[in-house]
Amino acid sequence: MQSIKEIKEFLHNCPMEGLEEALGMYAVDERKGVQAAVASAIKRKAAYEQELLRLEGLLRYEKECYEQGYTLVAGVDEVGRGPLAGPVVAAAVIFPQGCTIAGIDDSKKLSAKKREALYDEILEKAVSYGIGVISWERIDEINILQATYEAMREAIAQLNPTPGFILADAVTIPDIPIRQRGIVKGDAKSLSIGAASIVAKVYRDRLMEAYEEIYPGYGFYSNKGYGSAEHIAAIRTQGLCPIHRRSFVKNFMPPEDNHIKGVVGEALAVKEMRRMGYEILDKNYRAQGGEIDIIAKKDTYIIFTEVKYRAGRKTGEPAEAVDRRKQAHIIRTAKAYIAENALEEDFRFDVAEVLAEDGKTYFRYTENAFWLT
Repeated sequence: MQSIKEIKEFLHNCPMEGLEEALGMYAVDERKGVQAAVASAIKRKAAYEQELLRLEGLLRYEKECYEQGYTLVAGVDEVGRGPLAGPVVAAAVIFPQGCTIAGIDDSKKLSAKKREALYDEILEKAVSYGIGVISWERIDEINILQATYEAMREAIAQLNPTPGFILADAVTIPDIPIRQRGIVKGDAKSLSIGAASIVAKVYRDRLMEAYEEIYPGYGFYSNKGYGSAEHIAAIRTQGLCPIHRRSFVKNFMPPEDNHIKGVVGEALAVKEMRRMGYEILDKNYRAQGGEIDIIAKKDTYIIFTEVKYRAGRKTGEPAEAVDRRKQAHIIRTAKAYIAENALEEDFRFDVAEVLAEDGKTYFRYTENAFWLT
């Protein structure tokens, strides 16, 4: 007689086509452990049959196209319309007739692990697929809707063979010489559109995870460029990085908030100074009624750096704000720091300028901007 453990493993691993017969064979075994294994297998079979029905429903729109003589039908979808950073990505997928893949659904309903597994299976079984990627600069230039259409057209152009009909999620794509149909919530109603949503999502997520390595501190690995609290806080303290959509982030950097501007400017200055080989010793040091934004060391010098941020040049160049009166305050504070730490190194006074203009941020660093007197 088989053990309960053996029966449990057999039922768990039994292919669906043989499960009905196996259930009949073990249904008469009265052992509680066997009956529990049978009950579990019955649930698995019911879930499988339910999934088959769902997948059959997902092929409704594709079948309508096949019946009209269109043998190649492409599903098209996009991801990344809402993030503050990164590209918008679209995908197009053509499946062979009769192809189904268990688990395909709107990508937002699936776990990252499930999407990754489905991504590989989709690409393996597809007749053809295409991926369109439109940059943040282009989004700022033509707006997100037009950039989305552009990404979709780019994905469709990569398909070989060319589809006879396109099923798109919610939209009608302009300037496409192929018959098409927009389906509201199509990623949950069409197998092809759902597959395209998964391919686009996985591809874009991988891009954003790679950008985390290049531009750390914004949480791109977890937020994928969307406006999480962590991401918005990082924008306000670190400033913008090259992949931010300037047209999306204006509300998070109010020009009237001088404190935020100062924090953003100092964070950028620290980042650039480290890149230039400076060792940051202290920030926002206060003494003698004055403050020094950054104290650093490089070679044989202790450097006292004043950071000035300007949103545009209407009030002049940033460095112009470091007038003689400001210089005197900095020098007096520096002397207090020197005495407090009993330093004997050479000293230098530098100015870091941060200028935000026309949606871009510029950085300029001046050594020996003024002298100790």
